[in-house]
Amino acid sequence: MIRYNGRFARLVGLTAAALACSSVLHAADITLKLGHLANEENSWNKASLKFAEEVKTLTKGTVEVKVFPNDALGKEMDLINGMQLGTADMTITGESLQNWAPMAALLAVPYAFKDMAEMDKVVNGPLGDAIKKQIIEKAHVIPLAYFARGPRYLTSNRPIKTVDDVKGLKMRVPNVPIFVQFWRGVGAQPTPMAFGEVFTSLQTGVIEAQENPLALIKSASFYEVQKYVNRTEHVRSWIYLAIGEKSFNKLNANQKKAVQEAAKRAQVYERQLMLADEQKLEAELKAKGMIFVDTDRVGFAKKAKEAVLAAVKDDLKPYVQQLYAD
Repeated sequence: MIRYNGRFARLVGLTAAALACSSVLHAADITLKLGHLANEENSWNKASLKFAEEVKTLTKGTVEVKVFPNDALGKEMDLINGMQLGTADMTITGESLQNWAPMAALLAVPYAFKDMAEMDKVVNGPLGDAIKKQIIEKAHVIPLAYFARGPRYLTSNRPIKTVDDVKGLKMRVPNVPIFVQFWRGVGAQPTPMAFGEVFTSLQTGVIEAQENPLALIKSASFYEVQKYVNRTEHVRSWIYLAIGEKSFNKLNANQKKAVQEAAKRAQVYERQLMLADEQKLEAELKAKGMIFVDTDRVGFAKKAKEAVLAAVKDDLKPYVQQLYAD
């Protein structure tokens, strides 16, 4: 029969306490909350989950990313404000950042790029670097990676075939000045509105139309309240997976490096998803009853360039002219 003396019992107790402390040390030291507006099936959300998985692996579990789709943490502008204050960590955002960093408007200039290859060249070149630098300096938000967006289409309950057909059209646009300027310049009546309010506003007739990439048209179920997808393809743009400067600076050097590498991996993954989605989205929306309408993109582009150059601020005009010239 084995007898345990008091000293051995104390040693057992100390060992158990040490093991408990060890398990605590292996838990995540930092948790980052990533909120965005897309739903669970959108490529942004899937890429966000991929990012979270890579962060966990690369930081050996010391940093955890929790993903909240569907505006569950708040609307985009609220999250950006929170990231600046340090009360929010991460989001997916793009041209909305121009409210702090004017050069962010260049992420989504109407008819600036004819295809994704042109856009990638700009994003990864000197102009893209200058945009990121200004976002960090003025918005205190750090772009970690970028996701290419499918072209934006105009949806409506009547077909839009020429630029003249949008005259007087009551439509929603995001809170992006260059979008408001563009649509107003071609004769529409644009109203800035949070994405989460668009479905109900279309349903109740407050607005007649909206514009977004096919992925968001589908994920937001706009096919239930809109009949036509007009092939305007008026904006090819990108959007950033971004972290607040304050949240980023809570990480140590190795964690920062790991988060940046995870974001690069998520960027590659999202591009694969987006390209695959674009091929099937039109068929899926047609199956939901939407009708695709060919539009006079040349006419739209001409009017768009005139409208944007007439309205854009002087400090941005040379960059916009450069984009149009290229």
